[in-house]
Amino acid sequence: MTGTKMVNTYLYTRYERFWHWLQTALIAILLVTGFEVDGLYTLLGYKTAVEVHNFVGLIWLIAFAFFVFWLLTTGEWKQYVPTTKKMFTVMHYYMLGIFRGDPHPVPKRKDAKHNPLQRIAYLSVAMFLLPLQMISGFLYWSYNSWSAWGLDWLNLPVVAAIHILGAFGVLSFMVGHIYMTTTGHTLFAHIRAMISGWEEIPEGVELEDWEKRQRKSRQAAESEAPSA
Repeated sequence: MTGTKMVNTYLYTRYERFWHWLQTALIAILLVTGFEVDGLYTLLGYKTAVEVHNFVGLIWLIAFAFFVFWLLTTGEWKQYVPTTKKMFTVMHYYMLGIFRGDPHPVPKRKDAKHNPLQRIAYLSVAMFLLPLQMISGFLYWSYNSWSAWGLDWLNLPVVAAIHILGAFGVLSFMVGHIYMTTTGHTLFAHIRAMISGWEEIPEGVELEDWEKRQRKSRQAAESEAPSA
């Protein structure tokens, strides 16, 4: 990105940053205690690990519900609308172009913080992987109530296996996510942005034509939708 003028721009609100670091802390605690409960190592002791894991899991469930509410009421959900436009170009950039010093094919903008690859990845995690973990974890936690709830047909070993596999999926995502934080124009640019809210982005970058058309189509559909 040599020769490109960078402009310091406020991208992430206080709530976005609060949620990001809160979820990071909660997931880290859940992974550490969850793997101990599964018998991979001994750190806190089984009983303490179970109690901490259950308590933090419930906090995560409530916090996630607030995040979904925030997305829907602020319109920020539009940042996660998936698209395949330039997705393979972005993939090629991360596999090769970034090592040659090429500019990012889809730089961040205030109204489009995530590139096509990020949108699909974040949406998949938020809509499938995290709910899978929450549901399987809640079922695991409420095992003694299955009979009263008419869930006798569930199989505890299967629920446990799904939960532990999902945990490794979350761990894999976190490892990849941490690596991606180092791919900004400086090593800690993305981390700095998630702490302060401000990030340097290329000057004069605007939404591309294909994204403008998609947004206009969604706005038209929303305006034509019958009100309740």
